[in-house]
Amino acid sequence: MKTIVVCSGGLDSVTLAYKVAVEHKLHSLISFDYGQRHKKELDFAARAARNLGVKHHIVDLTPVGALLTGSSLTSDDIDVPDGHYAEETMRITVVPNRNAIMLAVAFGAAASAGADAVAAAVHGGDHFIYPDCRPDFIKSFQTMQDHALEGVKDVKLYTPFVNVSKADIALEAGRLGVPIDLTWSCYKGGETHCGRCGTCVERREALELARVKDPTVYVDRDYWKQARADHMARKFAKGETAATTSATSAAE
Repeated sequence: MKTIVVCSGGLDSVTLAYKVAVEHKLHSLISFDYGQRHKKELDFAARAARNLGVKHHIVDLTPVGALLTGSSLTSDDIDVPDGHYAEETMRITVVPNRNAIMLAVAFGAAASAGADAVAAAVHGGDHFIYPDCRPDFIKSFQTMQDHALEGVKDVKLYTPFVNVSKADIALEAGRLGVPIDLTWSCYKGGETHCGRCGTCVERREALELARVKDPTVYVDRDYWKQARADHMARKFAKGETAATTSATSAAE
């Protein structure tokens, strides 16, 4: 299966690129400059392509990104929140329709290149915050592309991580020998990973759960523990409240 991988330069998409290279036929990597807060991740995607010996294409979507305001990833006047990645506060990192736009371009590129699939590293941990990472979106997008490319080229959307956790991806990274420190996750784009934004917390937590060595340098390497504890406490409190409300209603 000749496959183009949508690669941001992060742990998930670089791991997917290595997986495709081993299990299928990696055609190329495609990345997008959509006016995100920093371009550092694109350098890591380019490095992954060099390490895997394939071409790397960067698509300039900055005029489109300029219209997708209201996200901390595209608007410099909105701070990137610290905390656990599954908190409600992380919704400010949503870029409307981002995956749909990128995948549409990638499918066009795949059809033109004669590729059989486009691979995207959406995963189960994304479902709570990001609607364009959920299984229903993946299924619907495939249906749309089947119509859009009917009679032109049969291109499949390959999303092997869509129903698994970030920790599962970390395990896969360890199995495939992915150079963890040559991937970039942090939303803030500083000299090193901040260790406090949602993606840094998710990355640290996943690698710890998977027991995969993490050589990445973080400004705050241990913040993820407190973020996780606070998140679990809030979830527990909500569960207790819901249970109490349900019991009270039943009694009445």
